[in-house]
Amino acid sequence: MRGVAWRRIASQIGRSVAVWAVSTLTMLLLALVLPDFRLQSADGDSATRIALTAACGAGAFGILSAVVWPLLVRLLLLVPALVLGLLVFFLNGSLLLVALRFNPSARGAAAPETAVIVAAVMSAVASATGGALAVRDDEAYRRRLHRLATRRRRRRTDPPCPVTPGLVFLQLDGVGHDVLKEAVGAGLMPTVGRWLAADDAARPAAGRAPTAGRVPAPRAVPGRPLVGGPGPTHRLTPWHTDWSSQTGASQLGILHGSTFDVPAFRWYEKDRGEVMVCNRPTSAAELQRRAVAHTGDGGLLTEDGASRGNLFSGGAGEQALVLSIAARRRGRENRSRAGYFAYFSDPANAVRTALSFTAEVVREIAESTRARLRKQRPRVSRGGLYPLVRAFATVVERDVVVAAVMGDMLAGRTAVYADLVAYDEVAHHSGPHSRDAEKVLKRLDRSLALLERVADHAPRPYRIVVLSDHGQSPGETFRSRYGLTLADLVRAGCGLHVPRRAERTHSGTEARAAVRAALHRPVEEKDEHRRPARHSEPVVLASGNLGLVSFPDVRHRMTKEEIDARHPALLTTLANHPGIGFLLVASAEHDGVVLGPHGTEIPLARLDRDPGPLARFGPGAVGAVRRTHAFPHTADIMVNSAYDPADGEVLAFEEQIGSHGGLGGAQSRPFLLSPVDLSAPVPDGERLTGAEQVHHVLRRWLGELSGPEVPLTAVPDEDAEDERAA
Repeated sequence: MRGVAWRRIASQIGRSVAVWAVSTLTMLLLALVLPDFRLQSADGDSATRIALTAACGAGAFGILSAVVWPLLVRLLLLVPALVLGLLVFFLNGSLLLVALRFNPSARGAAAPETAVIVAAVMSAVASATGGALAVRDDEAYRRRLHRLATRRRRRRTDPPCPVTPGLVFLQLDGVGHDVLKEAVGAGLMPTVGRWLAADDAARPAAGRAPTAGRVPAPRAVPGRPLVGGPGPTHRLTPWHTDWSSQTGASQLGILHGSTFDVPAFRWYEKDRGEVMVCNRPTSAAELQRRAVAHTGDGGLLTEDGASRGNLFSGGAGEQALVLSIAARRRGRENRSRAGYFAYFSDPANAVRTALSFTAEVVREIAESTRARLRKQRPRVSRGGLYPLVRAFATVVERDVVVAAVMGDMLAGRTAVYADLVAYDEVAHHSGPHSRDAEKVLKRLDRSLALLERVADHAPRPYRIVVLSDHGQSPGETFRSRYGLTLADLVRAGCGLHVPRRAERTHSGTEARAAVRAALHRPVEEKDEHRRPARHSEPVVLASGNLGLVSFPDVRHRMTKEEIDARHPALLTTLANHPGIGFLLVASAEHDGVVLGPHGTEIPLARLDRDPGPLARFGPGAVGAVRRTHAFPHTADIMVNSAYDPADGEVLAFEEQIGSHGGLGGAQSRPFLLSPVDLSAPVPDGERLTGAEQVHHVLRRWLGELSGPEVPLTAVPDEDAEDERAA
């Protein structure tokens, strides 16, 4: 055993020497290329002296990066996260200058701006070399991850890591059930395809529509996570959202078990005189508080859980990049941006992410220019800061969240829930079936493959569950098709002045909110006053293809009779517009009614017999509309856009060509991808409906995994010996 331990120590020393040698060579090459970076005196030195200077400089830089860098990052916890990302390069360059300054040969020198470049290149090369050497030796890679997990567990005050399996929930924001099946069938997501290897739902045959299927459970291997086996390891199940098909409602329901009184992504509350926006930190915190009060439960992640990149915490003790805590006073227990600092504590991570970020910005500018030159339709504006927002969502947020989940798995946490918003952000502006969106799906699949590999080295087995919170429905914007916004149409129906030129309706997305949270700036949206005046004009808000009209000077929810008395033409104008599918309003006579074109007026109690304009929206539309009608903060007028079942298109009231938020098409059909050794989400033939039901399914799985399990394979004695030797 002792000989094995010494051989492993020697292997580790060999890899360190190899990284040092590559770093030295990199420094020599950079000294030849960059004029302001030299490794010799002004009079010149021998090749041996120059090589010695490079070797000493590379060694000193490596030691400073390993020892001093994490301390510098901790001292910068008050700096906005994205600003830290930029400071990484300058601080890294400063470490190189220090290494050269105290070089025993006293020969190295570099201009400050050149030091930044040299340090960045050396960090990237050293990281790539070390990773490549470790990956080539699977045993070494496994031991490295095992030691990292052990160190993480030693930092925690929790009991030893349980032997029962943990659950990792990965939310692919905005990826619909049909989009996932198409991506797997086209080979865009090979990892998911392998998990569904024998599932007919993932392998549609030519000439027929894919159908959902069940697959037999493979034999579980003791001590190993059930992912990526020789046969199908996962089942794909569609589920159906409520009327409000958006992240705020769905994720609140999934994590906290309640979607009660969340009528849309944004809505006006008359009793508080405030506009609620799901991706505003103060609103998210209030919604989470209400959900906990409504259910009497802290959330899905209360037992040794971690929440990463979400709108809500789920009751997790470990939280990072969680919007609902971003508005609180900063403290050790609520650092919403802590994940950024943990990630950037490795300068190589910062260099790699910065390069990918820059490449993504260039890619977006090129793709948007190509779409504009081709006069692609439908199309929305993708200028301004959008390329930076897209790059943040598809690169920075993805890298940081995935790294945080890896850390949680290596620490042996019981339940981890993480949200990856990349696809949702790109699909809003490029379309859910665009080439841009397909590229994002490929990268998300690679992230799943990485986490699958980490699961193999975690201190406990893991089950990986992948799900989405909603889908996206394609279609032209309401403004683009008709030349006016929903607010303009409401003003016309009220007899108010309508501007000659329709202004774009601001599109608020999860990624934009995450950027603001990273910068430690509040989320406030243009023309969206948090406290409109009591006697102001109607408040018109948009949530994808769902619109909400409220009259702030009337303290209660107005009835149809009251609206007709005040604005006789308003409801008729809205209901008969070709871009609107149906309206929901309260009624003194019928409690609530659904209004459609040509004078259609159907009481809610009669919708089962005569769904009227709701018929084209599917079998779940009636129940969703009734449930929303019962919410205390439902708007005076709920407006759902028109929907064409032939092509699945809706008309967004925001500037989005891939939208969600209301009824109509793929936006209401997300997916749940679960291991087959867990119980089926619902019995065959039944629909999985609503985020609250998904919450109960996930809770059931946590309960199943906490019961008696096949004992884990014991950690080999040589591993324990290696730990003691290290």
